[in-house]
Amino acid sequence: MYPIPHECPVCHGELNITRLVCRECDTVIEGRFLAGPFSRLSEEQLNFVEAFVRNEGKITRMEAEFGLSYPTIRSRLHAVIRALGYEPGKESAAGLTEEERRKILEDLDSGKITSEEAMKMLEEG
Repeated sequence: MYPIPHECPVCHGELNITRLVCRECDTVIEGRFLAGPFSRLSEEQLNFVEAFVRNEGKITRMEAEFGLSYPTIRSRLHAVIRALGYEPGKESAAGLTEEERRKILEDLDSGKITSEEAMKMLEEG
């Protein structure tokens, strides 16, 4: 299996998932589906997140598991944070309450707004 591409190779626009197929019975479901933020992570980043959760977010345990230094673990964590669309060390969307941010994400999920509109609203916050 290949990872889900997020960007059109021609115009670099955002790609939408519109078709799901069952591997067992070939049932096909068509519509507009959100992949979720974790689908943007590489396999290596997903493995890191899984280990991070398994180690309860304790960097010292991550150092022991991966045999890496504290700065390297922090660097990898920051790469995951950026891949999810956040900036390490900063509050979530500037000026927005958690409720306002959640409302924007719900509107995006329900199709009331586009991802571009959501990003603009979150950035302007």
